[in-house]
Amino acid sequence: MPRLFTALEIPAEVASVLTLHRGGLVGARWIEAADYHITLRFLGDIDRRMANDVDSFLADLQSYPFQVTLDSLGSFGGDKPRAVFARVQPSQKLSELQADIERLMRRLGLPPEARKFVPHVTLARLRDASPIDVAHYLSQHPIVRPISFTTRRLALMSSRDSVGGGPYVLEAAYPLGPAYPNRLSQTGFQRR
Repeated sequence: MPRLFTALEIPAEVASVLTLHRGGLVGARWIEAADYHITLRFLGDIDRRMANDVDSFLADLQSYPFQVTLDSLGSFGGDKPRAVFARVQPSQKLSELQADIERLMRRLGLPPEARKFVPHVTLARLRDASPIDVAHYLSQHPIVRPISFTTRRLALMSSRDSVGGGPYVLEAAYPLGPAYPNRLSQTGFQRR
């Protein structure tokens, strides 16, 4: 069973800028730049039939390219920090795309996403990092100028169970905008 999620990919040049924030935090396991992404909807472990249905629904999704901006670093976990991330500036187009995907997944019978959508790019997973060290790290590593890019496709990605932080596999990609015949599918999620 593949463990799937939908995401927006991070362009290589943006990932390269984000890697400048790596290091200097005890207890951090830094994510590889090639695995940076913005999760839109975690689907979990689903069988091949459901994966094919997800693929078909995503192929029919109507959306257009839009601007994404990363504007600051933050952490999840409060007194027990578990991750450092680059915050994605909220936008109407991003929220609409995520809501459309959520509606499609519910229509397929998947349970509602339990967590509130907080768009971000995970830079590091933390283990036994002190909140004081994380606060100090964040104060020393600001995003001085917002980093913007245009997202042009939606990705269906998979991860291995219990690994967390990659490596991730691009299973299929769906262009945003007019339908193009260049839809990418790598592992057999084919429309029936």
